[in-house]
Amino acid sequence: MHPRYLLLLAISFYIQTSTAQIFHQDKLHWAKDGKSYFITAADGVDQIDLIQLAKTNFISLQQLTPKDSASPLTVESFQVSDDNNKILIFTNTAKVWRYHTRGDYWILDIKQKKITQVGKDKPAQSLMFAKFSPDAKKIAYVSGHNLFSEDITSGKITQLTFDGTRKFINGTFDWVYEEELGCRDGFRWSPDGTRIAFWQVDGTKTRDYYMLNTTDSVYSQVIPVEYPKVGEPPSPVRIGVVNINSANIQWMKIEGDPQQHYLPRMEWAGDDSLVVQQLNRKQQESKLIYCNATTGNSTAFYTEQDSAWIDIKSRWNDDDPTGWEWINDQKAFIWVSEKDGWRHLYKVSRDGETETLITKGKYDIESIKCIDQASNTIYFTASPDNATQLYLYEINVDSGKAELVSPAAMKGMHDYDISPTAKFALHTFSNHNTKEVGELISLPDNDPVNAKNSIAAKIKVDKTINIEYTQITTEDGITVDAWINKPTNFDSTKKYPVVFYVYGEPAASVVNDSYGDQDNFLYSRNMQKDGYIQVAVDNRGTPSLKGAAWRKSIYRKIGIVNIRDMAMAAKKLLERPYFDKDRVAVWGWSGGGSSTLQLLFQYPDIFKTGIAISAITNELYYDNIYTERYMGLPQENMQDFINASPVTYAKNLQGNLLYVHGTGDDNVHYDNAEALLNELIKYDKQFQFMPYPNRTHSISEGEGTRDHLSMLYTNFLRKNCPPGARSIK
Repeated sequence: MHPRYLLLLAISFYIQTSTAQIFHQDKLHWAKDGKSYFITAADGVDQIDLIQLAKTNFISLQQLTPKDSASPLTVESFQVSDDNNKILIFTNTAKVWRYHTRGDYWILDIKQKKITQVGKDKPAQSLMFAKFSPDAKKIAYVSGHNLFSEDITSGKITQLTFDGTRKFINGTFDWVYEEELGCRDGFRWSPDGTRIAFWQVDGTKTRDYYMLNTTDSVYSQVIPVEYPKVGEPPSPVRIGVVNINSANIQWMKIEGDPQQHYLPRMEWAGDDSLVVQQLNRKQQESKLIYCNATTGNSTAFYTEQDSAWIDIKSRWNDDDPTGWEWINDQKAFIWVSEKDGWRHLYKVSRDGETETLITKGKYDIESIKCIDQASNTIYFTASPDNATQLYLYEINVDSGKAELVSPAAMKGMHDYDISPTAKFALHTFSNHNTKEVGELISLPDNDPVNAKNSIAAKIKVDKTINIEYTQITTEDGITVDAWINKPTNFDSTKKYPVVFYVYGEPAASVVNDSYGDQDNFLYSRNMQKDGYIQVAVDNRGTPSLKGAAWRKSIYRKIGIVNIRDMAMAAKKLLERPYFDKDRVAVWGWSGGGSSTLQLLFQYPDIFKTGIAISAITNELYYDNIYTERYMGLPQENMQDFINASPVTYAKNLQGNLLYVHGTGDDNVHYDNAEALLNELIKYDKQFQFMPYPNRTHSISEGEGTRDHLSMLYTNFLRKNCPPGARSIK
């Protein structure tokens, strides 16, 4: 359950070449040699050479214009073949659940100066995850839940699977695998380009949740979503290897009931073998398995267990489970584990028999940024001394001594997009009073490629931002991180209303020393000028870099441990005389909406007003992968689910509640809203409710929607938690 309400902001920065340019990228498109990168630009696609600091036009608008078209293609993303002679262009995209992963693909042959469409006979916007074969002679893609390969020269299309339907999926994934395991691209070319390994998801045994579209027709339309609720077994998943010439499929013979296991990772481990990760249903046991691609025979070679849960790669590597961290010519690989109580890097021999701890000490790595095999170095992000910040480190695989790469004096959040050869990187930085800035640097020295465009030259500290980062120790002896955003012209001899912004669950932290995280994006006015104090705290169970015990203390105790920590932190803060105890509000979205309800219901003596958006109100209503990971199985510990559900405590409502939900929410379903409404009505509790017709979890669709929600939020808060300073009596 991710905080989908957070806005994804693209990076914006300058690079000095022959002329200054601005470009916006979530991630740089590096050339294979790591000495240059590609960017989409007004004149097509440009290539920036980091050695010469020169820009050239790599693909012109003319090249992007099909023969029978008057206008060039709009490039959403692209792939460059290894020989740089062909470009695979993704355009005319459409959203699948949360991301634009479906659309049209075109191949530009640079030598022949020819652009042709891939999958011409397929419906528009139906191709997914198209990619070159290793020799760039073929393209493979998914369309209509089936897998295809296409010869680039002849245009001949070969269908590789034939049984795909909405609920029987080849080469990609269902809703829950994408949402909770980060799995989207569901097939891999073999190293020799003769076969494709792919996932097949059988959702035919999984029940549909029916959403109702009442806005697009005079008759309502039923929208089915294959969605396994908590307590329901996983959809069976298996892995096959298909020969692209014969379309014969060899299925991998992996032990274990497919309805009691997940297969979150799979990659080729050589010309004739796959490496697969298998998780049991409770996600407390991880097995790594080698599969023979010809016979399907499988052997488990590395097993790990945990009494709470085991995080997989998509949880610690930017929601991306692809790739395998091979080193030493595939004689070993890098693995991440919390087995010693901290999230550490390990070197594991190919046979799984030998493992060596690389990062040592009482600190967590956040994610692997790059493995430089040439220098036997791993770049990773971590923050050993302050969990609200993030820095880049490098470590030699053999010596095991971590060295700080980020500038030590530059306190805040550092991120790096590192080139394939680890010689260059895009470095971005921000903190609470410094807007995000970026630079291109060389590694390992972290020196800017161009001093005129260094971060140091561009940083502008906003000294008017008055945010206090602090730690609060509660009466339970728990120390939590917090930030306090004080009003303009703050006067400690007066008291102010306080608005707590919460999330509280394992999917996200809210106390990060980064720019803009402390702004209330729903408040239509200026909260600082209106005289509100804003506060956020990170309770136990959030994914802070404070060790496994901190993160996993919430196991089977969602709604208890996290809520207690937030409430007791608020209680401690309210001892400060400038906090007005009679004007205390709390709000959150998704998991934060659930926390808002819990705080309002369980601690009505502290929290007087709450605004909950798209909240899970009954833990039995959410999906199986997320909920069972953190709560176990309801068949075994039902009382924990009752204790974790806001509806259990709805009868305790005393304050002011605004509840908001989109009726077309495919993530946190609308039945959560009606379950809460029924419980509040049962106990004659008065509240305000706003359903947004046919809107999803983000409540962003439709003209005027976000402005309407913002005004609704603002008016409710100002009415029930009035702004402005008052005298301390």
